[in-house]
Amino acid sequence: MRAITAEQRRARLGRRHLLTPGDRATDPADAARAVVALHGTDPSSVHISCWARTTGCGVAEVECALHDDRTLIRLLAMRRTVFVTTLDRAAVLQAACSREVAARERRKLVGMLAGSGLGDGTESGAERWLAGAEEAALASLDKRGEATAAELASDDPRLAERVVIGRGSRNEARPTVAARLLLLLAAEGLAVRGRPRGSWTSHQYRWSPLERWCPQGLADLPVAEAATELARLWLRSFGPAPAEDLQWWTGWTRTRTRQALAGLDLVEVDLDGTPGLLLADDLEDVPAPEPWAALLPALDPTPMGWQRREWFLGPHGPKLFDRAGNIGPSVWWNGRVVGGWTTDAGGRVVHRFLEDVGAGARAAVQAEADRLTALLDGTRIAPRTRGRTWLEEELAATAG
Repeated sequence: MRAITAEQRRARLGRRHLLTPGDRATDPADAARAVVALHGTDPSSVHISCWARTTGCGVAEVECALHDDRTLIRLLAMRRTVFVTTLDRAAVLQAACSREVAARERRKLVGMLAGSGLGDGTESGAERWLAGAEEAALASLDKRGEATAAELASDDPRLAERVVIGRGSRNEARPTVAARLLLLLAAEGLAVRGRPRGSWTSHQYRWSPLERWCPQGLADLPVAEAATELARLWLRSFGPAPAEDLQWWTGWTRTRTRQALAGLDLVEVDLDGTPGLLLADDLEDVPAPEPWAALLPALDPTPMGWQRREWFLGPHGPKLFDRAGNIGPSVWWNGRVVGGWTTDAGGRVVHRFLEDVGAGARAAVQAEADRLTALLDGTRIAPRTRGRTWLEEELAATAG
């Protein structure tokens, strides 16, 4: 069995994820392709992930790709998480992951409707009631062209009804049917998140029918074919890696992961004692890049691309991940996580090393911090869809 060293894996990470200065792209779409898809739960992470992998891109260029040229699209995909990917790959994610997510979301919404007394209080009645609400939402979206959940709720009383989530718990919530229905329509490939309301860091979106956003729609791919293609894309960007990492990243079952991988020509390799998989046409070593530094945002697709992270994370996980398993902003040197960062009250990037990296690394990281500070242009980045990490707490205490 061929052995693949951690150093070779880190070289692949740096170059294939476009994190080394010599490999950076000029187009946000290329940044997304390099990692299959960008995490889109936090809108600011999409921008900063793109900036880390490109030269000459700022807020305007990423917004143009998302909203004007529409070479990038947001969709609910792996692990019921919002991702941003290219249009040519959206159909693969839709068939391989989103359809299953949509089926679960529909069952959950039917249960919420029945539990909230809508329809006749039964699941069959809730399904019939949902069909009417769904038709009303799609008609309203088509007429408006784009709309917020609140605007849809104003168009039809059914969409303004509220469902109960977590009844009786401290996290009980009562969103409108419109808000929950839009999530379902997005997972089913019928609606898409458009421009945010407010700045590029806003979490509130306007929604459009998919056909208005993407006139040709998404190709209707067979699920098995799409799953195999998604596994191939992931291995090209994140391989070599154990099959369990792919299973975790996609949210698939073990059986479905095996079925997807069975359609590929693979070679088993040794990853420091752990069995891993590599595409058979990807056996040649990637040349080591020049020394490089990167500042990646919270939920960046690189550190979130594997479940087993010791080969690039070392012992720093407890200080950089929140309790739910989400990574905060991280500092990288030559393919390893060596610290974290945040922004102060003025939007200036401040960072801290968790190990001794040497003068050269400190200078390179500071240069990246200065580059990111300029791109942020006074915008402060703070956790909104995740918990604050230990290191963010420490930095916040001193950064102000």
